[in-house]
Amino acid sequence: MITTDDVKHVAKLARLELTEEETKQYTKQLGDILKYVEQMNEVDTTGIEPMPHAIPVYNVMREDVVKYEQTKEELMKNAPFEEDGFFRVPKIN
Repeated sequence: MITTDDVKHVAKLARLELTEEETKQYTKQLGDILKYVEQMNEVDTTGIEPMPHAIPVYNVMREDVVKYEQTKEELMKNAPFEEDGFFRVPKIN
């Protein structure tokens, strides 16, 4: 199924340096994972629609409602420095 050369190739793409022992270990582990995937392919999914999540997901966000709208003058009172109706900030070099 998966060979040590496959693992070495993926490790090279991921810029990983693996020892021979790690390469053998990952070859077995990835092979086991692929066996589980093959088992899932044997399940009959005829008539089952694809879904993005295992459980229903709903938007829990509330609608934005303006309760109080501040005027520009009120907001400018918070400015430590103001110039021509704008916030004045230190120059960034």
